[in-house]
Amino acid sequence: MISRRVFLMAGTALAAAFAARDLTSLAWAAGTESFEVVKSDAEWRATLTDDQYRILRHEDTERPFTSALNHEKRKGIFHCAGCALPLYSADAKYDSGTGWPSFWQSLPGAVATREDNSLSMSRTECHCRRCGGHLGHIFDDGPPPTGKRHCINGLALAFVPAGKSS
Repeated sequence: MISRRVFLMAGTALAAAFAARDLTSLAWAAGTESFEVVKSDAEWRATLTDDQYRILRHEDTERPFTSALNHEKRKGIFHCAGCALPLYSADAKYDSGTGWPSFWQSLPGAVATREDNSLSMSRTECHCRRCGGHLGHIFDDGPPPTGKRHCINGLALAFVPAGKSS
């Protein structure tokens, strides 16, 4: 049976996906942030799948419970699907029950944040600090030791198992 929390989170995510479908990030559009990896829109479209492009470059959200990374249990590192920057260790991954890969912390210096006031609420959006790719949001309902939940789109990530290079 689906819990009320999961139902509400899924509804919110679907509303966000439809609201943001064709909008670009206001920060990118305003040119208020700069990143080490910069590509033209055509270059991003050529290197990402359509779904990755919508998520990483236009802050879309994948449907909950659709990412194969929800079930990934091996040791390894989750990298940015846009620029391959290591973002999250598998050691910090946990099952939040929300339908998206969740982590209680990112790797040091890997993720940057900004305030997101869309959908009539205030949230903390997180993105790759190197290319600016949208990853997801950070909430204050995670497990110890941080109490944080990095709720991340699986399509924004590329998993590299321990012992393999990216």
